[in-house]
Amino acid sequence: MEWHAEATVLNARPHGETSAIVEVLTEEHGRFAGLVRGGVGRRLRPVLQAGNRVQAGWRARLSDHLGTLTVEPVRDRAGTALQDRLHLAALTTLCDMVRIFPERQAYPRLVQAFETLIDCLDNPEVWPAVYVRFELAMLDELGFGLDLDSCAATGSNDNLTHISPRSGRAVSASAAEPYLDRLYALPSFFLNPGAEVTMTDILAGFEVTGFFLGKRLYASVDDTIPDSRARMVSLLARDRA
Repeated sequence: MEWHAEATVLNARPHGETSAIVEVLTEEHGRFAGLVRGGVGRRLRPVLQAGNRVQAGWRARLSDHLGTLTVEPVRDRAGTALQDRLHLAALTTLCDMVRIFPERQAYPRLVQAFETLIDCLDNPEVWPAVYVRFELAMLDELGFGLDLDSCAATGSNDNLTHISPRSGRAVSASAAEPYLDRLYALPSFFLNPGAEVTMTDILAGFEVTGFFLGKRLYASVDDTIPDSRARMVSLLARDRA
């Protein structure tokens, strides 16, 4: 069994004295792990930083084996991210978050969105809203999407202002009124991609996606959201206050 494709490094951990077990994400093959010989050495250690783009080759005698990976550098994203702490926090979090993808299953639309998001992390006016939308896409593509088309209580699609944490459905302003302390605010850019986005909207969006990622996606595999996400959101709130 063998494949070759461009990939993004997600994680690398030492294995033995000289090798590393490395996880990469590809559009064609999904999330894959393999043994990189010499992965802790001087030449490859900088290449195997989370976020870096590589040309990867995976090979194994049988498809269910760990297999070996070969990597060649394509783009040094980790080095660029080191120049800005928020950029680095976002890149680290993003690579941590997508490790929830089922191994060896292709999600081409999600991977394309992942790559687009990484490439805009150097634009702080753009990436936070794109990041929230990516988390919404994660929920949707992995089978835990929200239903924001109409009000859970009335069926109307007018004046939707909140989200029910129980059902993940939108709620209209009138229906939400008695339960405001139990509902999440629905950021306008969830419904209208062209809407003006404020930092209040973005933080509200992260609160919503964080809740449903934890309650639905991560809970489904008995896991929790990576701590790096909370650190990133906290840093974003402080930097953009």
